[in-house]
Amino acid sequence: MTTTPTQLAVAAEEKGSPLNGGGPTSARRVIHTMRRSPAVLFSAGFIVLIALMAIFAPLLVQLSGWGPYEYDANAVNPDLGGLPHGSLGGIGADHWLGVEPQSGRDIFARIAYGGRVSLSIAVSATLLTTFIGVVLGTVAGFFGGVADQIISRLMDFLMAFPSLIFMIALLSALPAGNRPVLLVLVLSVFGWPYMARVIRGQSMSIKNREFVEAAYASGASKLQIVFREVLPNLTGTIIVMCTLSVPGYIGTEAGLSFLGVGVTPPTASWGQMIAAAVPWYATDPMFFMVPGTFLFLTVLSFTVFGDHLSKAIDTGEAR
Repeated sequence: MTTTPTQLAVAAEEKGSPLNGGGPTSARRVIHTMRRSPAVLFSAGFIVLIALMAIFAPLLVQLSGWGPYEYDANAVNPDLGGLPHGSLGGIGADHWLGVEPQSGRDIFARIAYGGRVSLSIAVSATLLTTFIGVVLGTVAGFFGGVADQIISRLMDFLMAFPSLIFMIALLSALPAGNRPVLLVLVLSVFGWPYMARVIRGQSMSIKNREFVEAAYASGASKLQIVFREVLPNLTGTIIVMCTLSVPGYIGTEAGLSFLGVGVTPPTASWGQMIAAAVPWYATDPMFFMVPGTFLFLTVLSFTVFGDHLSKAIDTGEAR
């Protein structure tokens, strides 16, 4: 009895690697390659740090002793226009990262809660964008025909649309309630075409591969081939695209909040904190530097990690 060629067998034959016991799997090889890069290790460590800070923000705030909406009038000097007491923006045992001028709100607490808001919006938008992009991209690339024409023209329209201007106008006109949900929806509407375009190209390439032809010969339906052959081959691409999408959405959310159309006060947001710090950067630079540094390092960490992950998956070597 002859065994029908499978995707795994064809892939192993093309790569020249044995199926059983002949070396590390692709996932292990990617992890091994990523671990050799100091930039990846730093990026991954900072991402984990920010994620833990966002998850355990309520506990951390209890440990610090100040909530994100509590005012500490004793931490600021009214005679100096509300500047924090002490050096470096009031950093000390009571306020680990200093306080906001005038209000005296604890910056560490607002950074922790702001990270929770930014990450939740970015991750939610990434998941929704990925779902829409993978579904429509796979349909367009694998099935083709009229569906491909309609989806491709829709992608072209949305990618050519001045999305940032429309986001600002739309969010300015919408009510302030449930603003994080609105941000996720708006970001996803304009974000899915980029995912779908990549998935469409990959699907068009995969459907002509030998293991897909073998699946057809074995009597598999198109839907079975999509779930058993096409989507498993798109896993690496989807992971890389997701990793690179998160920093983009974090930056976009911060930019919209900076412009006053994102997360509304008093909800903490890094972009909102940077906007509030602009008038104070000359007299209290720490108020500007702390949220700016967290935003910069978070976006940089996700970008570096995603870039090296893409190289590791494509070439097996991240530099």
